[in-house]
Amino acid sequence: MSVENLITPLTDLETIPYLDVEGMLPQQFEGKIGVYAIFAEDQTMQYVGYSRDIYLSLKQHLVRQPLLCHWIKVQTIDRPNRTLLEGIRHAWLQENGGSVPGNQTEQSRWEQAIDVKAAMTTKERAEYQDPQLDERSQLKALKNAARRLEAEILDVLSQRGVQEPLRFNPKLKETGFLDLK
Repeated sequence: MSVENLITPLTDLETIPYLDVEGMLPQQFEGKIGVYAIFAEDQTMQYVGYSRDIYLSLKQHLVRQPLLCHWIKVQTIDRPNRTLLEGIRHAWLQENGGSVPGNQTEQSRWEQAIDVKAAMTTKERAEYQDPQLDERSQLKALKNAARRLEAEILDVLSQRGVQEPLRFNPKLKETGFLDLK
């Protein structure tokens, strides 16, 4: 059977809320392999990805782009098959007209840990770059900026009603990045 025969068009898939009424991610995708499309509140496609654990990937995306994760469409598969996963993603991008910000200009915001240095305030940047600071004080300034950014993200998620347990990787904060553990 060819890859094309295994692809379900986006229009044939159910649109699922990113968060249920209890503020939790769709548990049915925990440990599932497949392709997922993420949509903003107005149902414009923001990103198409694939994963060996869709649930964990959705959780990461929610932290990285909390204001753009409102709806999803998902196609699961039984066994990992990169050719099939990439084929589905490509077909969905084409079905959407090929222009999806999260798969083009905004890709790093969806796929990479959050860079704390890029999100530093002017005051935090000045403190971090102070030539009189020793390495330990610089690390402290970086961690403080990471904590502030983490609190801001958690506040946005709280306002969205997220109840999902989220834990940021403490080791990454020391390197200037935020991502879930």
